[in-house]
Amino acid sequence: MRHVEIVCSGNICRSPMGEVVLRAKLAEAGIDGVDVTSSGTGGWHVGDPMDPRAAAALRRRGYDGSAHRARQFDRAADLVLAMDSGHLAELRRLGTAAQLFAADDVPDPYYGEDDGFDVVLAQIEKAADQWVGRLSSSS
Repeated sequence: MRHVEIVCSGNICRSPMGEVVLRAKLAEAGIDGVDVTSSGTGGWHVGDPMDPRAAAALRRRGYDGSAHRARQFDRAADLVLAMDSGHLAELRRLGTAAQLFAADDVPDPYYGEDDGFDVVLAQIEKAADQWVGRLSSSS
């Protein structure tokens, strides 16, 4: 079993969307043995469900994020993926080897309009497809 941890700020928008999407795409590709979880660099939302706008964006694309509960990053994984360069720097400051989830920083949609969650989700789906390819070739 390999463990992939996806990290953003509060674990209510980007990283849980990444978790749900990557888990679904791995299952769709028939790749077993990868545990995908997510967390935030801060503990502001620990125990909270996903932001309703993030959950709605996921539902519109056929994903289910209803079981998510936010948690704070507290452990290493086989692969730690940061949603932006700020998270990457924080994880590295904590001594965690990490990489960016996508080729470009995934912007935080929290303070923007609802359609920002759909834009972010499209970026997450594209990056998740690339991670599926990488994880399948490393099996």
